[in-house]
Amino acid sequence: MAGIKGKIKRQRLFGSVQLVIKSLVTLSFSGALGLTFLLLGCALEQFGVFWPLFVLVFYILSPIPNLIARRHADDTESSNACRELAYFLTTGIVVSAYGLPVVLARKSVIQWGACGLVMAGNCVIFLTIMGFFLIFGGGDDFSWEQW
Repeated sequence: MAGIKGKIKRQRLFGSVQLVIKSLVTLSFSGALGLTFLLLGCALEQFGVFWPLFVLVFYILSPIPNLIARRHADDTESSNACRELAYFLTTGIVVSAYGLPVVLARKSVIQWGACGLVMAGNCVIFLTIMGFFLIFGGGDDFSWEQW
């Protein structure tokens, strides 16, 4: 009987490792797809301007308020001021990432086609970041939250 329990435990562990690997592969593929859209908006010959790459700063800054709020929050179930401020700052960063290409296109710094490609890249990248926090943000044993 103990051998069967050990076998079931190994199967569960192996299944959870496979799920983590599949999640990481999916997230990395979607991140690469989003960056491809961003680079196409910059590097195609008819666009040829690399100003939209400043959106990368927003990609780097967007998870930081939530990471800080998770480290300093007292309770994970209820809402508190620290977490609400983090949501507010994250929303401002994400809106700025969508606004920068539009402002650049309105001022004729970049073309509207490049703006569309950058917007598509924004959607994919921010959904990837959100997916990362939904998949790995829980309080289970395998969590990136300890970083």
